[in-house]
Amino acid sequence: MTLKNKNRNHLSETWQLSFHRAFVGALICCALFFLTGCGIYKFNDASIDPTIKTIKIGYIDNKARYVNPQFAAKLTDKIQQKIISATKLTRTNNDDADYVINGVITTYDGSQTVGVSSLQANTNRLTVSVHMVWKNNKTNKLEEFDVSRSFDYPASQSFTVAEAQLADEAVKTLTDDIFNRIFSNW
Repeated sequence: MTLKNKNRNHLSETWQLSFHRAFVGALICCALFFLTGCGIYKFNDASIDPTIKTIKIGYIDNKARYVNPQFAAKLTDKIQQKIISATKLTRTNNDDADYVINGVITTYDGSQTVGVSSLQANTNRLTVSVHMVWKNNKTNKLEEFDVSRSFDYPASQSFTVAEAQLADEAVKTLTDDIFNRIFSNW
């Protein structure tokens, strides 16, 4: 190998090493930029001011005409689990918590016929609505909102059977809607 070829190989290796170092450095800079953010942390799509540390989650009462005795407890528990697992907030029972969340189930109705075929009902619907009250004690801001979802089931199925099958889906869907409304600003 001639001296000229050795110099070319050395220059090529030096250039590759420099490029590799610059690329790794750029990746580290990008990662630091995205990790430091702008003062509001995001965790599982939750946007929370870093001064917010505590939350009180009240029991979701069932004030609907029809009361499923387990539904309110399941919904309350699922909301608590979601907030604690998807945020850095600490749960407390103090009314002076940074956030205070309460709610009431206002509608729990499974008697709606939504599909008719050959003059017979073929689809019924369970509708659940929850009225939520969210208070931010840091800013003294109070927000109220309603979340409502419907779940269809075959008319050939009794409401009791359908309710047992749809309860978990209803709890999960409503929990996600409530969480997103409070923490994801939609």
